[in-house]
Amino acid sequence: MVAIDGEALKGGRKTGDKGIVHMVSAWAKANHLALGQRKVDDKSNEITAIPKLLEALARSGTVVAIDAMGCQRTIADKIVDKKADRILAVKDNQQLLLDDIQDSLQMLAADTVAEQIDCGHGGVERRTCAVPGDLSLLDKAVHWSGLRSVARIPAQRFHKASGKTEQQTRYYVSSLPPDAARLNGLIRQHWGIESKLHWVLDGAFNEDHSRKPAGHAAQNFSLLNPIALNSEPANSASTASACRPPGNTATSSTSSEWRIKMRLTWGSEGAPGSVCQRLW
Repeated sequence: MVAIDGEALKGGRKTGDKGIVHMVSAWAKANHLALGQRKVDDKSNEITAIPKLLEALARSGTVVAIDAMGCQRTIADKIVDKKADRILAVKDNQQLLLDDIQDSLQMLAADTVAEQIDCGHGGVERRTCAVPGDLSLLDKAVHWSGLRSVARIPAQRFHKASGKTEQQTRYYVSSLPPDAARLNGLIRQHWGIESKLHWVLDGAFNEDHSRKPAGHAAQNFSLLNPIALNSEPANSASTASACRPPGNTATSSTSSEWRIKMRLTWGSEGAPGSVCQRLW
């Protein structure tokens, strides 16, 4: 499964300039690899950058998961053209489609239901995925090529420290068959791009606090950092600790006690040779 999500590079903003570099990234959950990035064009948004990233990445048999910004018919068609499957989050940016899904799940019983319970990050979360087999009440379904299933996932998260419980309901459309257990698992995997990629780049590589406003420096380092991340053995959740030099136990993402330096060696024809050597 390939998860696609965008992130702003706060360190690339020039003083007094409201503009900020925004990158769209692709993450392979099974391989724990950053597959590619695409810079969002100036005065544009992720909607125009995602199809360009898909052109280079999406392949037959892949499941592509994108948040609500990517829930666009043009993007859905691009994934279909690549003979891949998709899971797209639906929010109020597609209000008519969202209304159709909510009405369908209110009027029709779910054919399959699956529950997942996870512990971590100081809390316990329960997610219950309900998937109807009948899509006849979706008036907008004909406009979404390859649509085969919709899903509703109410999530409850209990925070151990505060004792408070948060509740949120999310909706999705997919080209996969109506299988609640599979959809629930894949949708959960999508959020790995936040915890395994964005969080590590910010926490371990100090990406947000690293000031690079000159020229294309922010974009260039945003391309190099995932290369270094991919070089980590198994690319585990402990990457943030692994990226610190020996003997440093600091946990603050703003610590200036350690640095990661990268060097690219180039082949005879200008192509990257052995990429990314870590130097302390």
